[in-house]
Amino acid sequence: MEGKIVYFEKPGPQNTEVALRIAGERARELGIKTVLVASTRGDVAVKAVEILKGFRVIGVAHAAGWKTPNTQEFTDENRKLFEARGGILLVSGHVFGGVCRAVRNQYNTYEVGDILAACLRLLGEGMKVVCEIATMAADSGLVRTDEDVICVAGTSKGADTAVVLTPVNSTQFFSLRVKEILCKPRF
Repeated sequence: MEGKIVYFEKPGPQNTEVALRIAGERARELGIKTVLVASTRGDVAVKAVEILKGFRVIGVAHAAGWKTPNTQEFTDENRKLFEARGGILLVSGHVFGGVCRAVRNQYNTYEVGDILAACLRLLGEGMKVVCEIATMAADSGLVRTDEDVICVAGTSKGADTAVVLTPVNSTQFFSLRVKEILCKPRF
């Protein structure tokens, strides 16, 4: 089997539209109905529901309080736009974050989740995030663990990584397999 991988020269938001179009094209080819999109403030999620019409688009946002207590980074305006266009928003604690971050901040040491995240980042920030959001969506019950999805994420702002994978619950994390890499930064 041969496939095509698009390598972006640089990571970042300038790749967002192309990454989403690549994701949609491959989803159509494979008959995949669900696309997960990491989106901190909601800009990528809104763009995704515009570009990926006809797909079930799930936007995955940071948990409330991720940066500062009692705040949600996904803006109210973007939430209204995203949900009005049929998007489903998941706001959830990070698989590799949460308690691990608390331990790191309190005791200046690293946890297993930190190490897993660092290992996945060897392939790029987006690769870590696609694995994380798929697991978060499975844990929330928004996706099944026996159906492939497309996951889109990025480096800092925007999207620059897209993969085909079958989600797993966090209790089965080491069974997660990225089946196809559709695009990623070359860096």
